Amino acid sequence: MKIYIDGKFYDKARAKISVFDHGLLYGDGVFEGIRAYHGRVFRLSEHVDRLFCSAKAILLDIPMTREQVAQAVLATCRRNRIRDGYVRLVVTRGVGTLGLDPKRCERPSIIIIAGTIQLYPRELYTKGMSLVTVPTTRNLANALNPAIKSLNYLNNILAKIEAGNAGCQEAVMLNSEGFVAECTGDNLFIVRGKRLLTPPLSAGALYGITRGVVMDLAAGHDLQVAEPSLTRYDLYNADECFITGTAAEVVPVVSIDARVIGTGKPGPATMKLIASYHALTRVEGEAI
Repeated sequence: MKIYIDGKFYDKARAKISVFDHGLLYGDGVFEGIRAYHGRVFRLSEHVDRLFCSAKAILLDIPMTREQVAQAVLATCRRNRIRDGYVRLVVTRGVGTLGLDPKRCERPSIIIIAGTIQLYPRELYTKGMSLVTVPTTRNLANALNPAIKSLNYLNNILAKIEAGNAGCQEAVMLNSEGFVAECTGDNLFIVRGKRLLTPPLSAGALYGITRGVVMDLAAGHDLQVAEPSLTRYDLYNADECFITGTAAEVVPVVSIDARVIGTGKPGPATMKLIASYHALTRVEGEAI
């Protein structure tokens, strides 16, 4: 495996960053998770745009243009002979002092790792997964805005730990007002009749790339998309439920807090959207 760090490629064993990098010391940085399918990088420009938006929000000046970052991602995939895989694109604040001040950091670092990922067991995609609502609430928008894909994921990790303690692999996170925000690393959808509903971004949901793809695909299945505030009551009484994410793709949900969702099996709308998503990944993307 070859790792891209600041314009050079290193063997996995030699790919290192300084212990004084503020990405390590303080979680000061941003990242993207990107998928490659059939020799193409899926929605690369959208991921790069979101990376730059996250960086702008924390006043992190990426020392490359959008096009240069995109080309670096493609080059890393080529070096690793990736056709179907997962790319982790990271920008750290860079090497600095032991103090918090980001102005003491010399220069941001860009790291790209291209490999493979299997987020959930394959059987969950056909049988469905169970979720549990956890006590850890989603970050406040005026604290650490959930729209920023920062290197500080402790809010999500704590919720993930609570899900594991409850015997589930994913959790429902609520915001401070008690409305559904998202899961620990995925967006959440429910189906009610011909309506596809997902929490609004203002509730604390990430600007999910896969979320947007699924919302676009919904029209082809006669589903009307809306983004109302949702409570756990709405989740429990949904006809269908599923989660979306770059690494997860689209995963059916059949139980939440021990309440059976719909028939207790992946629903027809969910399965059609999964099929449409996979069909799209076969034909779209930047050629590696």
